[in-house]
Amino acid sequence: MEGNKKDVYSGMKEPYKKKICDIPPFSVWLVDGEYIRTNIDEEFNNFGQHYRFTFIPKEELWIDNEKVKDEEKFYIDHLLAEYRLMSEGASYSKAIEFADRIEKRERKKEIILKRGLEYLDKKHLIETVKKNLLKKYSNSSVDVWIVDGELVRSIFFIDFTEGGHDKVYKFIPEGEIWIDNDISIKERKFVLLHEAHERDLMSKGMKYDDAHRDSSRIEFFCRHHPEVLDETLNKELKKDRI
Repeated sequence: MEGNKKDVYSGMKEPYKKKICDIPPFSVWLVDGEYIRTNIDEEFNNFGQHYRFTFIPKEELWIDNEKVKDEEKFYIDHLLAEYRLMSEGASYSKAIEFADRIEKRERKKEIILKRGLEYLDKKHLIETVKKNLLKKYSNSSVDVWIVDGELVRSIFFIDFTEGGHDKVYKFIPEGEIWIDNDISIKERKFVLLHEAHERDLMSKGMKYDDAHRDSSRIEFFCRHHPEVLDETLNKELKKDRI
């Protein structure tokens, strides 16, 4: 296993932060998600396993070293199910569909039922997940909100990660961009740039896959050229949006 790590990370910093636990044959690790998104794969989000991200060793499960730690148990259950199915030849789409069902069941027991959230209507649920408005990045066309990512995943969409906007997610009110509170302040602007650019392209009629791909390209460029990030983000936020 050590040999595999050296091959994968030759010339790079290893992303490991802390071992969470061992679930034989797996070791579960907290990893530096920001480093991975900048240097290995910008699509890495809250967690991953080898058959989704081949740079992860086979006997390891990776969880982003996020600000909010309460979701680790959900992610581990998800990863174990996803890994098992994909190792048996299932497609990622089939594996994540099954793993999502398991994760949703656990989230409902641990979060939604315990907090009585199943009785709230959509309006009050939206008010519950919003934490604070980023006035610096909001304008007459769009409001940028920091939201409780754990609750968004538990209530609205289990695969919500990093951020989203009203052109992709129907549960997000019109004219809003949401940023997951699990994202560090240091990384927040990269995610906002991605979401703002993607939203602008979709507002002009571009399909999600194409808009996402182009937004990932710009995000990746700015991660490697952070000196242009503020200028690029400001230009993006000044664009008129529907």
